[in-house]
Amino acid sequence: MTITTRFAPSPTGYLHVGGARTALFSWLYARKSGGQFILRIEDTDLERSTQESVNAILEGMAWLGLDYDLGPFYQTHHFDRYKEIIQQLIAQGDAYYCYCSKDELEQLRTEQMANKEKPRYNGKCRDAQVVELDRQPVIRFKNPVDGVVTIPDLVKGDIVVANKELDDLIIARGDGTPTYNLTVVVDDMDMKVTHVIRGDDHINNTPRQMNILNALGAELPKYAHLPMILGADGARLSKRHGAVSVMQFRDEGYLPEALLNYLVRLGWSHGDQEIFSLDEMVEYFELADVNVSASTFNMEKLLWLNHHYIMTAEPEHVARHLSWHMGQLELDLSAGPALVDVVKIQRERSKTLVEMAAASVYFYKEFESYDEKAVKKNFSVGTDQVLSCLHEQLLTVADWKAEFVHEVIVQLAESLSLNMGKVAQPLRVAVCGCAVSPAIDMTLELLGQKKTLARVERAIAYIKTLN
Repeated sequence: MTITTRFAPSPTGYLHVGGARTALFSWLYARKSGGQFILRIEDTDLERSTQESVNAILEGMAWLGLDYDLGPFYQTHHFDRYKEIIQQLIAQGDAYYCYCSKDELEQLRTEQMANKEKPRYNGKCRDAQVVELDRQPVIRFKNPVDGVVTIPDLVKGDIVVANKELDDLIIARGDGTPTYNLTVVVDDMDMKVTHVIRGDDHINNTPRQMNILNALGAELPKYAHLPMILGADGARLSKRHGAVSVMQFRDEGYLPEALLNYLVRLGWSHGDQEIFSLDEMVEYFELADVNVSASTFNMEKLLWLNHHYIMTAEPEHVARHLSWHMGQLELDLSAGPALVDVVKIQRERSKTLVEMAAASVYFYKEFESYDEKAVKKNFSVGTDQVLSCLHEQLLTVADWKAEFVHEVIVQLAESLSLNMGKVAQPLRVAVCGCAVSPAIDMTLELLGQKKTLARVERAIAYIKTLN
């Protein structure tokens, strides 16, 4: 048997953190078993589904690197198949037309709640032979009334639900369009999905779907319901907790590996290990190791992981992701050093790629002004003379490498009886516009001799206007 999992998002918004974790766990389980991973777009909610949301889902999956073997499949392309199954259920006596109006159903619900009863359809049309020509009926599945449904959940253990607790759910609306619980069943059956891995907010749907599958004589998949993700306040993770869209994490400067590593640890563990490569995730992942309790999203932990990956990933890989952020700043990368070299000298002090990009602008673009605090502290009386001496010495450097630039700075500091800070800091402000940068010799090497000398000249002229 080929293990087949699926990720089936609804295109009514972005790919959120919870969905991304579900996709990751489904992807890992398929990859570990040498099986298939399917992407299915559940777009039957025609009023809320948008192409923009579809694009956001596809973009998020691509950015995370969660490749799918089949798909994307779109449910709106399969309406004929759903109608065929609905007619089959009607023909075999497992579904029926319901002519109850919205007002009748609302009145029933009001009465049940007043009597402290669970709101549910009372089965009025279940065995009725009446056809009301003035009303467009919905179609309901005839759920068994006796016995229980046992979900042998791979995460939570056996979940037992009495059939009497399940009402006859609608499987086709009045306009003939199929509903979620019907389309999911048909697709899982037709796609031969063996393992349904999804959030535990679907537990209420599972026994209903199992009953429909049984009515169709289909083999039941195995189910694994993942615990929800909470914000720091204990409430379900939402927009008010900060970034919850996968692509928002991209926009805020996170590497996909960092987010994947963080998501895999939200509800799953392998001993005390915190850092996992993708290969290790595939090797170690087991549904039996998924926690039953909810997980709390911790932005500080994600930030720590992101810095780890910025520090340890191949510079070329980080540079590929950094280039997008440099593009957001409208920087011409041909006007400065190779981006991979910038990564090498900036990554130690950068927790996100947004920070790294912002701190690297001066390599590619002239700054408009100097930082006021840096000027006040480092452009004092006489600093122009120090920079003039530096300019003279730097002009003579034939091989513009960090080691030779460093030698010039050290020798000048010694000849003027100044500590290194009194030389390096004014130089840093002169060439970067601020008092913070990587090691000044490495910064100058990447900046290049021509640009360095021009900026030192500019700083000298500026200092003279202050005194």
